[in-house]
Amino acid sequence: MAVVTITKDNFETEVLGCKIPVVLDFWAEWCEPCKMQSTVIEELAAELDGKVKFGKVNVDEEASLALNYQIMSIPTLVVMHYGLFQGKAIGVQGKDAIREMLQGVL
Repeated sequence: MAVVTITKDNFETEVLGCKIPVVLDFWAEWCEPCKMQSTVIEELAAELDGKVKFGKVNVDEEASLALNYQIMSIPTLVVMHYGLFQGKAIGVQGKDAIREMLQGVL
């Protein structure tokens, strides 16, 4: 499963209605650490295909979603499961840290 672009228009379907855990990557085009995070997200999306959905939320284009999840700095990762907030991590996270975030929902 490829990394999905999340917008306010598909948020309910792609995130709230998803039956598997969702990791949201809040990012911006101009953010260098976000580009480093993106590489990790793409690798994990391939490794955890079918077990976890990964989505990217551009904070410049989807400010309302960033506001809803109190995103104050980027990159920030948010874990959701069955539409419920499960956790948040600020700053670039490695694969092990992301897997640890997912421990309670996998």
